[in-house]
Amino acid sequence: MGGFYWRPAGVLAGAPATPPWSKLNDDGERASFYAGSADIELYRTETANYRDNLRLETPLLWVILRPVEADPPYELAAVTADPAEGEAMTEAGTNLVDTVAMPKSVQDAVAAFVAEHHVEEEAFVKRKRDRANPDAMARRGPPWSGNERSGKILHALVRP
Repeated sequence: MGGFYWRPAGVLAGAPATPPWSKLNDDGERASFYAGSADIELYRTETANYRDNLRLETPLLWVILRPVEADPPYELAAVTADPAEGEAMTEAGTNLVDTVAMPKSVQDAVAAFVAEHHVEEEAFVKRKRDRANPDAMARRGPPWSGNERSGKILHALVRP
């Protein structure tokens, strides 16, 4: 199996009753192998990534194959629905990472997870600071007047 071009071609919803790297079909030019099973782990903190993925015309899964010193030359390392995690798996430089279409049953499970756990992000609103009124500041007495303890704290904070 060493002189082949390897790439993920798809995922199965459910694991077949066959050992990893069993040949599923072979037309003489291309062969398909069952690489093994992997759980798709979903995290509440990543629901925005899953939601964005589900909004694509064709939602995707990232399949990560890690090179090994064996034949076949890869092992199934992970499958993820998180685009950021899939991208991060390319950083090793040796992993084979590719996207495949997400099966409808997996889309439904991811959508249910997002519906249950997603919290809308609050829009960031830049607050305007109140302008200081120099006249009002000049009329005040020292912050420690009448209270010796406050004066000591203030001096401790501003002393060079």
